Amino acid sequence: MNDQLTHLDETGAARMVDVGAKPDSERSASATGSVYMQPETLRLIRAGAIKKGDVLTIARIAGIMAAKRTAEIIPLCHPIPLSHLEVSITFDESANAVRITATARTTGKTGVEMEALTAVSAAALTIYDMAKAVDRAMRISDIRLLEKHGGVHGDYMADDTVTGES
Repeated sequence: MNDQLTHLDETGAARMVDVGAKPDSERSASATGSVYMQPETLRLIRAGAIKKGDVLTIARIAGIMAAKRTAEIIPLCHPIPLSHLEVSITFDESANAVRITATARTTGKTGVEMEALTAVSAAALTIYDMAKAVDRAMRISDIRLLEKHGGVHGDYMADDTVTGES
């Protein structure tokens, strides 16, 4: 693990990392997260019966929109032109959960981990917002980076022993 915090200068002040000298390279990242809920809430979402509308479509759009604006949300992130962003949402009946996965791609000087994580977060928050009238006890959890490829630091794959999930 790198013990140097790159977003701090030599005096400890926050700074945006200078990536100007780095070469462009293909980069990708995938993140995941879950929204846990009551079985009836999951049934209503699956059936498209939430009064606010199509929860899954709106959550996907929210994730895509948020990823494109990550640099406006996370103070020290660089604006990145995304070449691809996909948000997929599946049902996990055994856990009474909606699982969200986002994959981001670009060719540039810095990675897209934050864009993938932001997409998952916004999609999860949207699911909560759209279904909160029937289930305020929903829980957003397990948001994490699954993998990243490209860049100076190379590839990363999540160690599933952290959560015990695959």
